[in-house]
Amino acid sequence: MIRWLATSTRENADVVMRKEVWGVPKKDLNQINRIRPGDTLLLYVGHEVIDQDITLPPAILGCFEIVSSVYEDTDPIFTAPRKLGNEVFPLRFRLRTIAIFEPPVEFRPLIRDLRFITEKTQWPEHIGGQSMRAINEEDHAFIMRAARTPRD
Repeated sequence: MIRWLATSTRENADVVMRKEVWGVPKKDLNQINRIRPGDTLLLYVGHEVIDQDITLPPAILGCFEIVSSVYEDTDPIFTAPRKLGNEVFPLRFRLRTIAIFEPPVEFRPLIRDLRFITEKTQWPEHIGGQSMRAINEEDHAFIMRAARTPRD
């Protein structure tokens, strides 16, 4: 079983949580060939500026089990960030919700203890540039514990 950290926009994360489906661009075909039913996916979203007074921090919104093999679907259910043009994220697989984190787990306080982030001051480079990345079992367990810990 592989533990995955999946990067999304908040808009697309809403689709993921509502439809229980994840999609990646065709350019990530080699990476997703490793995905198998039974793997888990932590859904990460970056910071988002709402207006001049409100900025949502980077966070982990939930945990999902992958329950299907990868399939292709070009139905435009996701919104592509501007830099990806008309991308529809056609390589998809079905999910089963394990937990939606309420409130979401703020990501920055976790960085110090996450082993997959080796350059702590350059942490966005460990997340960006790919729709999914495998993380180790210890980091997955640490994030899941953080989600269960009461937060103010």
